[in-house]
Amino acid sequence: MFGMSTSNSLFKAPSSPMPTIMVVPTGIGCDIGGFAGDAMPAARLLAAASGCLITHPNVMNGASLYWVDPRISYVEGYSLDRFAAGEMNLRPVRQQKVGLLLDAGIEPALRQRHLQVVDGCRATLGLNITCEVTSDLPLGVELCKGSSGVSWGGLRQPDSLLRAGKFLKEAGATAIAVVSRFPDDIEAETLKEYRRGNGVDALAGAEALISHLLVRELGIPCAHAPALRPLPLEYSLDPRATGEELGYTFLGSVLVGLSRAPDLLAVNEKEEPLEKKNSFICADDLGALVVPDGALGGDVALSCLERGIPIISVKNPSVLNVTKDSLLANEDLQVREEVGILSACSYSEAAGFLLLLREGISLESCQRPITRFA
Repeated sequence: MFGMSTSNSLFKAPSSPMPTIMVVPTGIGCDIGGFAGDAMPAARLLAAASGCLITHPNVMNGASLYWVDPRISYVEGYSLDRFAAGEMNLRPVRQQKVGLLLDAGIEPALRQRHLQVVDGCRATLGLNITCEVTSDLPLGVELCKGSSGVSWGGLRQPDSLLRAGKFLKEAGATAIAVVSRFPDDIEAETLKEYRRGNGVDALAGAEALISHLLVRELGIPCAHAPALRPLPLEYSLDPRATGEELGYTFLGSVLVGLSRAPDLLAVNEKEEPLEKKNSFICADDLGALVVPDGALGGDVALSCLERGIPIISVKNPSVLNVTKDSLLANEDLQVREEVGILSACSYSEAAGFLLLLREGISLESCQRPITRFA
């Protein structure tokens, strides 16, 4: 395991990897992470500081852009919730067998563009994409936005999605990439503002729903790419949104992320043999969680609070405002007394906090003035 042990035979130096979760919740319009993979630089920095970063597709999917780092584990949001709660373990793999699930509602030309991405990833990147299926009905994605501004959505044919996913799993796929046809009629002003760097990603909430449903039912890694018509050229495009407009599809980054996503292992109630435990990462190994300072009310953050895992809240504005003060003031939460919530002004400062935790250096010792002990 990556965690520390009191046994001399199992002791690892403080500089060994310290598994850390990074969460940037989907569809809440974060300044960093609210666009097409624009949190990837921060993820790479945190991976270097921790030696082992566990994050979700919303952070790593840059549409046409992606980055491979063996220190980063690509774990879908529902799985990440269960992992943080101690209900699921992660087993690193060398290569997943990725199955492709296409929505029957995708037009022939747009479908062909996605199949060409698959061939390109097989021929150029060496990915193992083993099988493909089209849903028996158009999935019928619906986009919505809550009163808080958070994006969410629905699916008119969830059973069709599940039937296609089960077919791929039975055909030997160990991970599933989903491409569903998303509505093109996003409100013009909302889309314009998003492309110029303002507002919330209107697609993100519905994307999360699709991948959550498949992972919950099938128990294997899944990630989603929306199928949309190309947009007209925008000369005032925000750099954070450019990854979505460099090609015809968003599928490339999904296939790359899934290709080495860890296996998802439900926790066995029986005690596992030590040699088997050494092959996976479990919640007891976690050293820290890094999360936007207004998004501390999610399942991962609450699990870490209850388990006494240090939380680093980073200044990263969004439409949410569940802060450290509001969370700790909630009397219904059972928070371990020793848990610490560190406030960081940036992901650079958060990386510094991770290094302090990883190396076993007291935060107080790096601050001035330092108080007298006696």
